[in-house]
Amino acid sequence: MTLQERFEQLRAKAYIDPYKEVERPPVAISYGEYKTKNDIFHTPIGTYGNFSFVQAPPKSKKTFFISMLAGAYLTETTKYTGNIRGHREGKRLVHFDTEQDTHHAQRVFKRVLQISQYNGLNYDTFGLRTFSTQNRVEFIDLYLKLYGEETGVMIIDGVADLVLDVNDIKESNDIVQRIMKWTEIYSVHIIVVIHSNFNSDKPTGHLGSFLEKKTETQIQLKVREENDDIVDVICKRSRAYPFEDFSFEVDREGTPQIIDKIDNVLRIDTPF
Repeated sequence: MTLQERFEQLRAKAYIDPYKEVERPPVAISYGEYKTKNDIFHTPIGTYGNFSFVQAPPKSKKTFFISMLAGAYLTETTKYTGNIRGHREGKRLVHFDTEQDTHHAQRVFKRVLQISQYNGLNYDTFGLRTFSTQNRVEFIDLYLKLYGEETGVMIIDGVADLVLDVNDIKESNDIVQRIMKWTEIYSVHIIVVIHSNFNSDKPTGHLGSFLEKKTETQIQLKVREENDDIVDVICKRSRAYPFEDFSFEVDREGTPQIIDKIDNVLRIDTPF
């Protein structure tokens, strides 16, 4: 293959015509709406063909928040999830837990079904705690090769367990590139969960830094100091129109429910 032929091969994949009309990526999960001069749109938490990530310190009720997103995605709306809306259109939801034992992972998956009042069809649930790092990535990749065309949203609760070292630059970059490749090939929206650094708003390690650079939406959870049953959900960054910050609480039965907005200010870190 000549240099020119190789260039043309890559050019065909990379070229974006600035004059061609390109549709907005369809919304997978939204929170509320926003208006333009000519239309009203769902405010995306995530769109198909992109990925978002949730960050918070340990014990910040990340799995409760993920349960609300998953529940809303399965049935569009629930009595617990307020303005969170799912736009599933018959697609699968696949949910990977890499950290918890079978008992605790199953409790999370059951909570999703409780919130959504859904029959479980098209909701695939897997615990990867006992898998090696390599086998976790391989299993996710195999799932998408088999069912990716049918899948709308994929949750990876514990993205740090897809690498051996979150501070290894090459390894962290490789897995983020892999996540972006999955979203591109299968037009799936991927939600990943990662811890924040101790006493910091930064997601952990080089892996967190790479996620920040490439994500569509960066979501931060903060437990309120005066009441640790209440968690504030903050749209830290978004490539689209950012959703309004809101809050949820976990009741005595262990069910999360949206309770209010934090304020009326939209935090816009990236121009729309």
